[in-house]
Amino acid sequence: MIVKIDNVSKSYNKTSIINSISLTIDKGERVVILGPSGCGKTTFLRMVAGFIHPDKGRIAIDGFTVVNNGKCLIEPENRQVGMVFQDLALWPHMNVYENLAFGLKAKKVPKIEREKRIGTILEKVQMVHFKNTFPGNLSGGQQQRIALARALVMQPKILLMDEPLSNLDIDLNLLLRKEILRLQEELAITMLYVTHDRDEAFSLATRIVVMGGGEIQKTGTVKEVSEYLSKLSRECS
Repeated sequence: MIVKIDNVSKSYNKTSIINSISLTIDKGERVVILGPSGCGKTTFLRMVAGFIHPDKGRIAIDGFTVVNNGKCLIEPENRQVGMVFQDLALWPHMNVYENLAFGLKAKKVPKIEREKRIGTILEKVQMVHFKNTFPGNLSGGQQQRIALARALVMQPKILLMDEPLSNLDIDLNLLLRKEILRLQEELAITMLYVTHDRDEAFSLATRIVVMGGGEIQKTGTVKEVSEYLSKLSRECS
């Protein structure tokens, strides 16, 4: 396994957001966290990334404990994870090349290696001709590709994605689902993806984790989760 989460909990102002969640993720899996807004999906993802620390429990990545009972042992920049945010978080004052180079410079990657990595990943997301373009001059789909490239150029072991396609129209959403699948398979990267959209989850996942009220309600294959949700729907009708 590449990610191991043991009995992780998180509260804000005495309100429980995540309640004793445990989950393991194997190398190369595409795990989708599915649930409604406010169920704790994003908090869970950010705890794996290291932007939020759990109050209780342990998270290990690639065999190393990164946080344990509220104590951060490995900082986010050293966890070998890449993250694509819902709002993309591209720096508007930097062009595409500069956005991708920023993290590499922080890691002191030599210039020749930076240029090689950036050129390769821009080819993979089909954005080579836009390296001097600023984010404000890109379409929504192009911005999404650059946000994905910025995460992947760091060569992470795990790609975290927080509702990355939620603001796109359906045609572009479907197109980028295919691109995400192509890149994930081509790079053999482990993916942890958050969404509230069932169709999106079913099309992307090798395994789905259904969340509700800060807890895991069901974990299984697309078929198993589809049957589980259908049964719930029948019981509630």
